[in-house]
Amino acid sequence: MRVTQSMLSTNMLRNLSNSYNKLGKLQEQLATQKKINRPSDDPVVAMLGVGYRGDLNQVQQFNRNISEVNNWLETTDDAIAEGISALQRIRELTLQATNGTYDEGQREAIAVELKQLQEQLYTIARTQVGDKYIFNGKNTNHAPEIVKNTDETIKEVKFNDGVINIEIFDGITIDVNTSGKTLFENLLHEDGTLSQLIKKLEDPNVKDEEIGDFLSKMDQHIDIFLKEQARVGAKQNRVEMMEDRIAQQEVTATKILSENEDVDMERVITELLTQESIHRAALSVGAKIIQPTLVDFLR
Repeated sequence: MRVTQSMLSTNMLRNLSNSYNKLGKLQEQLATQKKINRPSDDPVVAMLGVGYRGDLNQVQQFNRNISEVNNWLETTDDAIAEGISALQRIRELTLQATNGTYDEGQREAIAVELKQLQEQLYTIARTQVGDKYIFNGKNTNHAPEIVKNTDETIKEVKFNDGVINIEIFDGITIDVNTSGKTLFENLLHEDGTLSQLIKKLEDPNVKDEEIGDFLSKMDQHIDIFLKEQARVGAKQNRVEMMEDRIAQQEVTATKILSENEDVDMERVITELLTQESIHRAALSVGAKIIQPTLVDFLR
């Protein structure tokens, strides 16, 4: 077969174009640090990357969920601890009021402080995480309803029911809210323990023994708060263990994704230098091939 100058030139240009393409791909890999920058570069790697990236995104979502769970539980724990402090102070004042040496004025002073502690418990019952009311069941967008008497005194606080579950791992959920009804309803009702105690203290005819009866009732309320605090603590311990597990899962998912998509920088640099040498050699040989013409031989 006769090889013409045109064929040599065409082949040389095609080979140089391929060489430029290889150089371009290696430079792109070096700049992006990725094996592929479009699915057509390697469909298999691209398809695997979709799955691996989905796994990583799911783990990262669980991390975000756990952060929200921690916010709920930490806020709940703090609120319950404040409630326990208030209840312990109420019990302390109740015990003082049973002292037979206390006169009517001293009892009224205790009643005034109890009203302030009652207001504090109302505030705790309306605790929020962000804009969500943590003790109002599933109706977290609204505060527990406070029903007042005609004289503007609080008659009762109505709490909604429902459990808020947040997924912390694939198929594993945890309930993050605590029942406001359990903690506050019998305590803050118009006929509840605290309101009845205040009324007794304001009545000068009430005997010490009648006030002393409230000590055991306050102990019951404190016990309810302590049990709920223990439940919250148990949830926090569980979430902490899941957090460690998810952190390891994130490391593994990131590693797998990196091994699938990220380039070996040393290898790419070596290949780039090699390809540059090959390209320069091709340019040099090509220049020698296309340089001679018929005129050169007629001289």
